[in-house]
This record gives sequence, C-alpha cells and structure tokens, in this order.
Amino acid sequence: MVVRRSRAAGRDPGKNSPLFIIERAKNANAVHYDARITADGKLDAKQPVIAYWVMLAKNGRWEELSWIEKKKAYGFNIKPNPSVNGYKMTVVVSPPQRQIAVKKGGGGCRLRAELVIGGRPAVFEKMYIKASGGLMGPKVHYLELYEKNLQTGNKCFEKILPK
Repeated sequence: MVVRRSRAAGRDPGKNSPLFIIERAKNANAVHYDARITADGKLDAKQPVIAYWVMLAKNGRWEELSWIEKKKAYGFNIKPNPSVNGYKMTVVVSPPQRQIAVKKGGGGCRLRAELVIGGRPAVFEKMYIKASGGLMGPKVHYLELYEKNLQTGNKCFEKILPK
C-alpha cells in the first residue's frame, strides 16, 4: 500500500527516521513516531520526535494528532538525557514509569527507540492497545509491547493489564 501524505501534515520523509508505532483494536489507523534528523545526521534539538496518524482505514493519508489526542492518549514528553546520549521520552498512553530512550543505535548509524522489557534493554517497535468506548472515554483492557532484545536479537513481547 502506498502511503499518501496530506499537505497539512507537512512531513519531509527525508528528514525523519521511523521509531515505533501504536496500533489499536478500533481500526487500521496507526500513530507513527519518527525521529527528526538535522542535515548533519543528529537528532533535531528543537523537535527530536514527531507523532502523526497514518490513516490506513481512510486511503493511507497522514494527519496531525488533535489537541485532545496529544493530551489524553498519543502525545509525549521528551527531554535531553546525557545518561543515554540522546533523549528520554514518555508517551501519555504508556505504562507508568516506562521511559523510552531515543538515541543512535549500537553502530552509531540508525536512530532507535529503546525500552526495558523483562529487565533487559530492547528496541521498541510497536504498542498495541485493546480498548473499548465508554461514557468517560475509552477503557483500556490491555497494552502489548513488541520489541527486539538488544543482546540476543530475538523478538520479545510484554502484555500489560491496567491496575
């Protein structure tokens, strides 16, 4: 499938590096998170990560997140963090106390998102959210995290039930 970009989204794929996605049970639309890269190959200090919809259920166009989506579900906080030689990021919908490290990979070439799963660092690839609608907003039934273990290269998975 060819992904078409809306002009409103203003994306320049030559200056972005995909990090991870969030998929939902509701439909095929997914939120994509990309690292912004400067001309010299470094993370853009002004806007190191961007998030946007890829509307696969509606012809594949890209759309901006709405204000409410940024505040209540798919938005994020990101800050420089010298201990990871990059940035620490927290997505609103993420499990509590889970920070994502955004940095250059082992060989220093590709940008990636890292998350600790089972006590070990892994490359974070995808989150799947199973939720249903409700009067007070969606009720999250569970989250699934999909990653690749940095030590073994094996795919790993964690299912998180809300408390």
